[in-house]
Amino acid sequence: MIENIREQMETQRTVLAAMQSGLAPLVAETVELLAATYRAGNKLLLCGNGGSAADAQHFAAEIVGRFKMERRGLPAIALTTDSSILTALGNDYGFDRIFSRQVEAHAVPGDVVVGISTSGNSPNVQQALALARQTGCRTVGLLGRDGGSIAGCVDIALTVPSSDTPRIQEGHILMIHIICDLLEKRLFAEA
Repeated sequence: MIENIREQMETQRTVLAAMQSGLAPLVAETVELLAATYRAGNKLLLCGNGGSAADAQHFAAEIVGRFKMERRGLPAIALTTDSSILTALGNDYGFDRIFSRQVEAHAVPGDVVVGISTSGNSPNVQQALALARQTGCRTVGLLGRDGGSIAGCVDIALTVPSSDTPRIQEGHILMIHIICDLLEKRLFAEA
């Protein structure tokens, strides 16, 4: 068991090294995008399925609440949280439209929509991002593997270079935490 634990930690270390070399500029670009979005009075919408839904909620909580510093709350909505909306939309329009219908309802030009998908191929996330771009929103994908079909339809693709879902999710939460930390510093410490 100890050897297996060490192997998993070493695998994550390898993934993190690949992320460090390839994703740092894109994470910085995402921070600048979100800083500009909030300075303009816009908001953040997030979506994903399963563990990625939990990550969307976690991201929104860090933005609305706080990450490390006391500051005013910033508007962020996880489109994954309202069971009545999700079940009504799933029943009336189909599961593929549970996020795009909410983007239609909430998004305005200048907002940012983040889609989280470890495979990069979640149809409901992709539809939400496509509609967001048509609405005049900027889009970010937190993706895995090769980025899948979503990588080609977002402004910024933050793709964790792994095919192992747990390692991808760990990479996603690391990027979320870095983005939240740097965004707070950008908006509040440098003010």
